[in-house]
Amino acid sequence: MKRKVILDVDTGSDDACAIMLAELRKEIDLVAVCTVKGNQPLKYTNENTLRIRELLKADFPVYKGCADGFVSYLVKPRLQRAKNVDAYDEQGNKVHIHTKLFDLPKAKRKEEDMPASLFYLDYLKHCKEKVTIVMVGPLTNLAVALLIDPSIVKNIEEIVIMGGAHNITNVSSSAEFNIYDDPEAAQRVLHCGAKITMVPLDATHTAYITKETSKELRKIDTPASRFAADLIDLRILVHDQAQPLEVKGSCALHDPLCIAYLIDPKVLKDVRLCNVEVSLSGFTIGQTIVDNRFYQEDRNVYFAFKGDPKRFAKIFTEAFRS
Repeated sequence: MKRKVILDVDTGSDDACAIMLAELRKEIDLVAVCTVKGNQPLKYTNENTLRIRELLKADFPVYKGCADGFVSYLVKPRLQRAKNVDAYDEQGNKVHIHTKLFDLPKAKRKEEDMPASLFYLDYLKHCKEKVTIVMVGPLTNLAVALLIDPSIVKNIEEIVIMGGAHNITNVSSSAEFNIYDDPEAAQRVLHCGAKITMVPLDATHTAYITKETSKELRKIDTPASRFAADLIDLRILVHDQAQPLEVKGSCALHDPLCIAYLIDPKVLKDVRLCNVEVSLSGFTIGQTIVDNRFYQEDRNVYFAFKGDPKRFAKIFTEAFRS
C-alpha cells in the first residue's frame, strides 16, 4: 500500500530532487506539497515548487506557507546569516547551490488559496488515514499548526526531518540551516509527541551522490532526469570548491534522502533513539544537541548518524526510469 506523504519544502536544488523522487516513486502517495521561506524568500521557493510540478506534469496541490520564522524573526534581532561561499563555473561565472528561480517555464497553475498551516490543521483533523510529513526546510508551517491545535498530532504517522547536525554543520560552527533558520519551530516540532526521524548533515554527507548518478540520469533522457542531472552537477561543482566531501566529484543531496528512507529505511545507518534539543539563544543558536549519555531522558528523535551512498543512488536513479 502506498504511503501517504505531505512534503514541506523551501525549494532549492535538493528540494526539487525530493519533490521529483516523491512524485515518481510508486511507493509514495504525494498528498500535497507545502512551501516555506528558507533557501530563498517565499516568493521564489513557492514559484520553484510550482515549476517543478509542471515539469513533472503532476497534479498534487501546493500550499503556500510562512514567509518568516516562528519567533526569531518577530521578537528577536534578525538572526545573523551565514557568509555566502562562492564557487565558479568553467567560464569564471559565480554560481550558487540554490538559484532564486529555476531555469524552467513560469508556472501556469497557481498554489491553493488556503495557507499551508491552515491546510495542516484542516487535513490532519479530518483525514481517515495517518500521514507522514517530510520536512526539508525550516519547520515553521507545522509548528504554527501545532501551536493552534496540538491534537492534530494523532493523525501523523511519522515526521521525517532533513535538518540538524552532530559532527557536521553548515550555517554556523554549531548549526545546520533548516534548524538554525527557525529554532523555536524546530523545538516545538521535536516535542510534539509524534514519531520523529531526523536526517542530519552527518547522514546526508555520508550518503553522497556522485557524477555517476548524473551520467545515468542523462542516459534516461527525460525532461525531469536531465533537470535533476543539472542540479546534481551544480551541487558537485559547489561542493568540490567550497565544501569538499570525502569523495571528489560528489555532493550531499540532502532532501531526497528523507524520501529514500521512506522507500527503504536501510538507506539510513546507525540510527539511534536519542534525546535531541535545540539551542534557542547565544552563540549556539540552532544547534541540535544530541544527548550521548546512556541514561538520557525523553528520547524523542530517531537520529541518523550515517547514510548509505550506493543504496541512495540506486533508489534515486530508479525513480526516473519509471
